[in-house]
Formats: sequence, C-alpha cells, structure tokens
Amino acid sequence: MPTAEDVRAIALSLPETQEKLAWGRPTFRVGGKIFASLADDDTSMGVKCPKEERAELIAAEPEKFFLRPGHDDHYDFMRVRLAALEDTDELRAILTDSWRQAAPRKIADAHPGLTGAAEA
Repeated sequence: MPTAEDVRAIALSLPETQEKLAWGRPTFRVGGKIFASLADDDTSMGVKCPKEERAELIAAEPEKFFLRPGHDDHYDFMRVRLAALEDTDELRAILTDSWRQAAPRKIADAHPGLTGAAEA
C-alpha cells in the first residue's frame, strides 16, 4: 500500500515540482499550480481530474476515488484513498496524469516522455 511518503517522493521526482504548505498540509505544484495535496490524516490525496471524468471514475471504483463534499464540487480535483491503490506504479500513474494536467504547456512539452494516464 502506498504511503504519504510515497506520494511525496513520487511527486517531487516529477520535473519542476515544488512542495509548499497550504492549509497546513503539503501540496505539490508545477509552474505554481497544485497537482496533488495530502489529506490531514495522510490516508488520501487530492489530484487534478476534469469534472466531466470524475463521476465515471468514482462510479467504477468508489473504494478508491471520492469527492470531499462541499469542497471538490467547484474544482477539477478528486480524492484518492492510498490504501485502495494496488502499488506505487499505480500511484505514479495517477500523480503523473495529474502533473500533466496542471503543468504549463512549456513545461509539459519539455517532457514528452512523461506519461502515466491513470487507468481506473
């Protein structure tokens, strides 16, 4: 089962990523934009996900993906339960996909080999 430390290590391994505290929690940013954040209890993380794709992912794997009611409704983010992930390869795929969504085009284009679209 991936841990909060795995999230940190993988996120920081992605190009031009910085860790910054926000709301008292670690967030991971590329080009100043958040692509991942750890929950208060380190058991889940928030990642970028287009609003139009969230419902399908959550319906397919509700034990893995969820929304924080009243907060995620307004943003292109959803939550991922770390304990529900198969391994760090799946975690890397999810974080890489989120990174690509947040990265400014110039940064993303500089790293064309970075793939990792999460397959739910």
